[in-house]
Amino acid sequence: MQTPSDFVAIDQPQASARALQVALMLTGFSAILGQIVLMRELMTVFNGNEISLGILLATWLFWTSVGSIACGSFPPRNGNALCAVAVLECLLGVSLPLTIWALRASKSIFQTVPGELVGPLPMLIASLVCLSFFCMVAGALFVAAARACNSEFAVDARTAVSAAYLLEAAGSAIGGITASLLLLRFFDPFQIAGIVLVLNLLMACVLVLRMNRKQFGIALAVALLLALLIVVRLAPWMQSQAQTREWRGFHVVASRDSIYGNLLVTQTGDLRSLYENGLIVATTHDQSAAEESVHYALLEHPAPANVLLIGGVASGSIAETQKHPTVERIDMVELDPALIATARQYLNPAVLASDPRLHLHLKDGRAWLNATRESFDVIIVNVPDPRTAQLNRFYTAEFFLAARNHLAPGGLLALQLRSAEEFLSPDLQAFLRCIDRTLHEAFPYVVAIPGETIHFFAATRADLLTEDPRVLVARLHERDLNTQYVSQYFIPYRMMPDRMAELRDQLQSTANTQVNRDFTPIAYYFNVVLWSAQFKPDYADLLRAVSQADFKLVFGTVLLVLLCAAAFFAFVPARRQRIRTAAACSMAATGFTLMALQIFLLLAFQSIFGFVYSQLAILIALCMAGIALGSWLGMRRNKAHASRAVALTQLALALSAPLLMLCVSQLAKLSAPNAMWFVAQIVFPSLAALSGILGGYQFPIATAMYSAEEDRQQSLGTLYALDLLGGCLGALVLSGYLIPVFGFWKTAWLCAAVNLAPLLLVARNRLPDFRE
Repeated sequence: MQTPSDFVAIDQPQASARALQVALMLTGFSAILGQIVLMRELMTVFNGNEISLGILLATWLFWTSVGSIACGSFPPRNGNALCAVAVLECLLGVSLPLTIWALRASKSIFQTVPGELVGPLPMLIASLVCLSFFCMVAGALFVAAARACNSEFAVDARTAVSAAYLLEAAGSAIGGITASLLLLRFFDPFQIAGIVLVLNLLMACVLVLRMNRKQFGIALAVALLLALLIVVRLAPWMQSQAQTREWRGFHVVASRDSIYGNLLVTQTGDLRSLYENGLIVATTHDQSAAEESVHYALLEHPAPANVLLIGGVASGSIAETQKHPTVERIDMVELDPALIATARQYLNPAVLASDPRLHLHLKDGRAWLNATRESFDVIIVNVPDPRTAQLNRFYTAEFFLAARNHLAPGGLLALQLRSAEEFLSPDLQAFLRCIDRTLHEAFPYVVAIPGETIHFFAATRADLLTEDPRVLVARLHERDLNTQYVSQYFIPYRMMPDRMAELRDQLQSTANTQVNRDFTPIAYYFNVVLWSAQFKPDYADLLRAVSQADFKLVFGTVLLVLLCAAAFFAFVPARRQRIRTAAACSMAATGFTLMALQIFLLLAFQSIFGFVYSQLAILIALCMAGIALGSWLGMRRNKAHASRAVALTQLALALSAPLLMLCVSQLAKLSAPNAMWFVAQIVFPSLAALSGILGGYQFPIATAMYSAEEDRQQSLGTLYALDLLGGCLGALVLSGYLIPVFGFWKTAWLCAAVNLAPLLLVARNRLPDFRE
């Protein structure tokens, strides 16, 4: 069997060889850029909910596998391999800007008004419809390129498909790194799509026309001019038109993309609103929200001097904190400097008015808290409800313990969550009960004030917190606070004894109340249920039902089904069919596991650092680089010991998820700034690369198993499609069910079980030697 170096050195015209290799790399380059851009688009379109990421990855892999199978099912025609690649390159380039446009247009279809939450079913429909063409073309392009290798360079089918897999992964790695370092920082989505379009059109011309150097120079000059025209003129026009359609009925004052998300300012009359990833962050003249965000917390403390505000810089919380005469120092922590700049420019120029007491820190709130040596009288968490993994990390037992360790003697922690004025639904009660139980993991004393927004206060001293509204009103007068909504009239109403007592009863923990932890994010699950119940009660009922399942039962059922299937296929009479089945099951399990490892890495990074979207491209790029390296190593391996290699790799895949969780759980305990930088910039990308190596290494060996005795051009895309379908299942099940309900560790052990069946099949069927 030929190695990648053999593939490069085949005696064919070097220009044609290089062109086809570049085309293969461009396929991966274009696909990964499309994936990264569309992931960011979907997060914006669907309001930052991370179910959208699982849905996107699942639909992405599903349609790519469909394209791969569809292209593989059509018999190739002699002499048109390069033309097929060129046509598909053109279609891929053209379809990316159209896909972005379609995703944005889908928002106007499913949303009654901008900013309204969108349910899971519309997400799935939008993703399936909008991503279908681009992803099917990408899947078909892989098979067409592998066939071109097979026909143009006279190599066997498994060498061709393995080489195509390697080069596509290498191109994906280059694309991810380019996106991270350059494209996402300086270009908007339509400009990036325009660049991808021009590159693919140029590549198609090179493949079809077989240009000499002079012709290529002319084509390159034309491509550069076309790219300049698209980036400077056409892409901004498309961006403006798509934005107008998306935010119909609103006047868009400004829009910008930061490395942390999309920021947009709208105006209706004299009212301006700031949205981050489609969710409203702040509105001008919203005095009620500004006052409630800080005053209840500061009035609970007898004399707050040092105050830490985590989030809320755009809502006016700083100005309200500055009203308290006892406050000597205010530390405000905000992750995104672009958010502050946008708020100052378009909402309130005095959002960070000069004050010697104010100290601004442009970092993640949790990371800054872990690194600082300061202690505070009051820590106010002013971030949205834990709808996402990023937000959930501010509502876990680990964060509450870190906050307790940074409170001065007699200090308190305050946070607020959405609630209901009169009636708490069973789902809302369960969610609030979970937060209350989690607070009690770190603090012995917790008080809650009811209302449309429920306020939680936690302390380590019994004599600090009060439920007596008269105490808060007295402090309000003592400090001479000029407030409209947290006033001597509203405080007694919010804290009526019967209301306080009823809320205490509703927050009492039950036998089923779980603690929200970093790697068991149950509050995130409750928010998914509350969120989905707004759209389709049946979907929320389904989530509740599956969440009641005992993990031991789920684990045992999955393991039993897989082992029974393995036992059935292990005794199929035809040995060749058993070997092919083992290879197919191995690649499906590999795709599932590789997707699981990616999701673990992304969500674990989010739990520890909170800014995964700024690192999204580089983590994906390093994973693809690992796949390329693993594929290269797999192609070079001596096939005389193929059975041992497949079995050992499958065993490594089975152990990979638990070992990864062991590693990240230890990394989560670090707090020193230098160590945290090293973990974020070096360790996590390295783990992504190592994860990719396993999947890449398995592919060429499984391909050798699948087509050991014959070249099967029509099956070139089969294993690739199975790999993608396994990843599709992993993306949906892990992000939508397993991780929110069971947490990271239990899900990791379930991933290990998935690999046992193909491991047994491979062990049962010792492979013949594949010597060249």
